Amino acid sequence: MSANLSVHDLTVTRGAQPVLDRVDLTVAPGRRIGVVGPNGVGKSTLLAACAGAIAPDAGAVRLVPPAATVGWLHQEPERTGETVRALLARRTGVTGAQAELDTASEAVAAGEPGSAERYDVALQRWLALGAADLDARMGVVAAEVGLGEQLLDQPTRDLSGGENARVGLAALLLSRFDVYLLDEPTNDLDLDGLDRLERWVLGTPAPMLLVSHDRRFLDRVVTDVAEIDEFSHRLILFGGGWAAYLDERERTRRHAWERFEAYDTERRSLAARAQRQREWAQQGRAKVRRSGETDKFIRAFKIDQTEQLAGKAAQTKRVLDRLEAVDKPREPWQLRLDVPDAGRSGDIVIRLLGATVERGDFVLGPIDVLIAYGERVALVGGNGAGKTTLIDLGLGRIEPSAGTARLGAGVVVGEIEQVRRQLDGAGTLLRSFVDATGMTIGDVRTLLAKFGLVGAHVERPTASLSPGERTRASLALLMATGANLLVLDEPTNHLDLPAIEQLEQALDTFEGTVLLVTHDRELLDRVRITRTLRLDGGRLV
Repeated sequence: MSANLSVHDLTVTRGAQPVLDRVDLTVAPGRRIGVVGPNGVGKSTLLAACAGAIAPDAGAVRLVPPAATVGWLHQEPERTGETVRALLARRTGVTGAQAELDTASEAVAAGEPGSAERYDVALQRWLALGAADLDARMGVVAAEVGLGEQLLDQPTRDLSGGENARVGLAALLLSRFDVYLLDEPTNDLDLDGLDRLERWVLGTPAPMLLVSHDRRFLDRVVTDVAEIDEFSHRLILFGGGWAAYLDERERTRRHAWERFEAYDTERRSLAARAQRQREWAQQGRAKVRRSGETDKFIRAFKIDQTEQLAGKAAQTKRVLDRLEAVDKPREPWQLRLDVPDAGRSGDIVIRLLGATVERGDFVLGPIDVLIAYGERVALVGGNGAGKTTLIDLGLGRIEPSAGTARLGAGVVVGEIEQVRRQLDGAGTLLRSFVDATGMTIGDVRTLLAKFGLVGAHVERPTASLSPGERTRASLALLMATGANLLVLDEPTNHLDLPAIEQLEQALDTFEGTVLLVTHDRELLDRVRITRTLRLDGGRLV
């Protein structure tokens, strides 16, 4: 079914603060609109409002035709006892459609008025969502994305991170919605998963509104970019794809500064001229008073000259008042990350000799690796290849089943996951940060403000922070404590685009050793890397 989703004057507030202000947007077939903006600006809120999950304070969301199906596929951080099969049925909308069809069938059997029409609508929806052959397709798609048939009946809480990402991808590939709302669909996907996702997105004619921090993904799939302004809370639509958006955004910002600077120069010039003319008029009057001139014609002439100067000053002031004001462009907040080097470690940072780890059916190794001080190593491989296990082995968190694993002398590890654990607990972010660093409350507030965590943020329990806020807090703690070995495992997850760019700059200037695990293709291209280690099925290839 061909469908349109449109948003008119959509306004959403949180307390007294606007999140979205009079947003207008239309998503038509063939359009794939990427929604961008800093963390907390309202991207996910926009998708939730479009899905009907939250009620706007003003405005409306319209779906044409009204019976069209909308798939809101967002991140689900909590895993439950629900089986993978049940999750796939729910995420594809089949569970809800089946429940409505069952209810409509009971209404028909009971002879309720209008039950036949209700049953017909429910049946058409059930068929449109692909419920009739879902089980058959489920096995095929699961095998395609690397999920075994036996895994379909496992609880989702037993899934690894890589398996959970593949389940999310499978839900997309199985879905048959008329409109798609995708919130961070690339998170935790490996390169193969990203390739499958891109091919699916490009091959799906349904309208799409998607939020993503993956710049390469956005560049390849979006037809338009919708930017939510963090100051006005309005939405600005840029046509022509990702590259055109970057060019137009830069051009718009440059022109805004040029208009302001031209206005400010003219305003200052007119103000200075008016001030000089007033001063000359005042000086002229004073000279006339002191001159003692008795000739009334000469005196009148001099007074007339000073009055002419005063008139010119008034005229210049009127021109200044009529000058059309141009507001100074507001600069968005930027994360200023600088991880201090904790001093040089020994020459050898990590040494693995014949190291092997056995975890159930999975075997990592044997692996021989030596990472020297100052190296910048990218660790790549598909989900389940053993990257996290290798990191745990190199950092001494697990012991090898065979061989040896050693962390070098004087190594001070800086790791986002490690510092996240330091910020866990029931206390506020401010208290957790003070306990972890020993810094004064004033210094902690100053540091957290550099990471966009101010006011109410620092008084909230750390457990209540959003994933993006927790990541920024972790980076702040890294900056406070320092390191000479940075271990970054998917560091861009939950970071907004400006913060990712700042992270790239910080990594470029860091003088210690870097071990980077990421599926962010743009990050891998932009960060200076001296060596790449590739894992496949637990073996270093």
